[in-house]
Amino acid sequence: MPEQGLRERKKQATRRRIADVATALFAARGFDNVTVAEVAEAANVSKMTVFNYFPRKEDLFLDRHADRIAALEEVVRERPEGTSVVEAMRRHHHELLAARHPLSGAIEGVVGFWQVLRSSPALVQRMHEQGREIEDALAAVLAEEDPDATRTRVVAGLLTAVIGSVFGIAVSRILDGDDVEEVRRDQVGVLDRAFDLLEHGVGGYGRR
Repeated sequence: MPEQGLRERKKQATRRRIADVATALFAARGFDNVTVAEVAEAANVSKMTVFNYFPRKEDLFLDRHADRIAALEEVVRERPEGTSVVEAMRRHHHELLAARHPLSGAIEGVVGFWQVLRSSPALVQRMHEQGREIEDALAAVLAEEDPDATRTRVVAGLLTAVIGSVFGIAVSRILDGDDVEEVRRDQVGVLDRAFDLLEHGVGGYGRR
């Protein structure tokens, strides 16, 4: 319904405004030096409203996690007939890269983001927790089609590892000083090599 759509857009706009305000405060003063109450005041909302959108303070900074999980679940559920999960995931991550999406890793602003993150043990821990949550979410959505719990857990773990690896390669290069545009161009090949390994396996890699 149109009214429902309008309400949802307003909610998303509020969520984005709160996250943007929080990120600016964290960048200026450090994550551990800013309270949720201060974020609420700066965003002109109540503290309860902040927690309604972000149950944990860390998620104010790592604010794309819920959207990321929802998108990955959709990739699996809505993939075209005859398309494998790996093929769908490969296409999705190429689309993120082409759109210069923050979750591609190959974007401007990476250095400041990671300076804030690395300065806070709570943020580092939450980032690792989010990785496990992505794996759990993928295992659950794969289980909707596949009753083999071992297989779904292993595939979910492999998908999560590849997603994290390709993101990490882009971020590491930018943090090392490589040109962002060069990294973005190279990521096309990185994505394909990574998903090729996932699709075809490592076989006899490393055999002596």
